[in-house]
Amino acid sequence: MTFNDIKNNDTVRRYIVGADESLAALGYTEHSFAHVTSVAEKTGYILKTLGYDDRTAELGKIAGYLHDIGNLINREDHSQSGAIMAFRLLDSFNFSASETIMIVTAIGNHDEGNGVPVSPLAAALIIADKSDVRRSRVRNQTLTAFDIHDRVNYSVTKSELTFNDSKTNIILKLQIDTEIGSIMEYFEIFMERMLLCRKAAEKLGLKFNLIINSQQLI
Repeated sequence: MTFNDIKNNDTVRRYIVGADESLAALGYTEHSFAHVTSVAEKTGYILKTLGYDDRTAELGKIAGYLHDIGNLINREDHSQSGAIMAFRLLDSFNFSASETIMIVTAIGNHDEGNGVPVSPLAAALIIADKSDVRRSRVRNQTLTAFDIHDRVNYSVTKSELTFNDSKTNIILKLQIDTEIGSIMEYFEIFMERMLLCRKAAEKLGLKFNLIINSQQLI
């Protein structure tokens, strides 16, 4: 079964919609198809760039697409509940045990609260997920009603995840409108995520760099 099969599966799509609706009710930023597709593509990009085979990269994309379905149950421990949900789905799709293990392990370890980059898939998924910071994720369009999460995401006018030429560093480049959100606010809410990205990069044999407004901060 391919990534496109997963992406076009009606049950999977319903789970993603339901999970995002739950987060919308809680006031969280967008976690629907735009987010999970971005995470899937970035996960595959990281693995392919580092020389992993096509199937491993595809499994990474599947993990990225399914990684947030646990929000359907509850935001708390959503990575673990999402891994269990993904296991049931993959089992019904007749994935092999080895491929199921790779996917659910990555999903179960993607959150900064208790996630650990225990495998290349998990590491790639962590970086792909935590690097998805952008204006279009903000649901609330009333600037005067923004909380800090809204301000920080809305302030990001450009986001790019890339490698250096020698493929020894993975780099998150952000352009931030500091009249909307400050660099300090970014670190206030994302420091734990950036530290997890650094650990994930190390698992992949890389260094993680964060560049904001052309200044390297990590």
